[in-house]
Amino acid sequence: MEDLTLLEQDGISRSVSDTPPNHYTMKIQLFSQLAKNKIETYQSSDFEAGGYKWKLVVYPNGNKDKGITDHISLYLAMTQVDSLNPGWEIRTVFRLYLLDQNKDNYFTLGDTAGKRFHRMKFEWGFDKFVPLTLFNDPAKGFLVNDTCVFGAEVYVTQEKHTGKGEILSMIKDAISYKHTWRIDNFSSLKDECLNSIPFNAADQTWKIQVYPKGKGSGIGTYMSIFLALAEPEKLSSTTKIYAEFTLRILDQINGKHYFGTANYWFSASNNVRGWPRFVSLPYFNMPQGGLQFKNICIVEAEVTVHGIANAL
Repeated sequence: MEDLTLLEQDGISRSVSDTPPNHYTMKIQLFSQLAKNKIETYQSSDFEAGGYKWKLVVYPNGNKDKGITDHISLYLAMTQVDSLNPGWEIRTVFRLYLLDQNKDNYFTLGDTAGKRFHRMKFEWGFDKFVPLTLFNDPAKGFLVNDTCVFGAEVYVTQEKHTGKGEILSMIKDAISYKHTWRIDNFSSLKDECLNSIPFNAADQTWKIQVYPKGKGSGIGTYMSIFLALAEPEKLSSTTKIYAEFTLRILDQINGKHYFGTANYWFSASNNVRGWPRFVSLPYFNMPQGGLQFKNICIVEAEVTVHGIANAL
């Protein structure tokens, strides 16, 4: 008959404990309904241990991403990692538990060497926690009346910061977002800078800026136009956003729109990009040109975010 071997193999300690786990217990009733409802994984609520937040992650019929189909897979995952300081890592010793309801004790698996948790690896555990044949055997006591109990103990043995770093996440098949801004009574506006209402593109808030009489090298002779982050103060100092964008003024008569395209790394400190000398004022003001028609100017922005870099 298949059984659990209680000895240390490959740095994994298997044992039986008469005491319940110190930090978290997760009881699942009608366990078989998980598979019947095609629930491939279940994550517990967060719990605290060693000053950090954790959760249990169970795959009732095995972690298929790891090719496991004949065991229950069980993992410990760190949560709220984005709130931790850049470059953090901690080392833990942990044990995962399964209650034998017949004997009122616990089968446990632990990693004797300990594991490092950090932003690029925040989940550890056991692909093959317990064979399904044993788990489903009533004589073993793990599943009784379709109910089972898992648990966890987590002990933090070391904390350290490894210095600065960053992670760049590129976006496959990035989506282009368009915003159209109609400016009425254009020639009557006296503001040095006109700002569009904010609009969203790839979870960031943007705005168009137009300087009717120019800015910088274009002042007095050109119209200046820029794309800007609308809320740069909400970005961390290490976040960078790589965006491709097109700004255009629509030709309302001839359809010959005036545009410029650029790529730029936007950040909290570099949050505006565009053209101080976008279009000369004489050309813009030509009646037959259509860039200003019936005192209306229509400006468009197309924004595609291709990547975001954040601190580790």
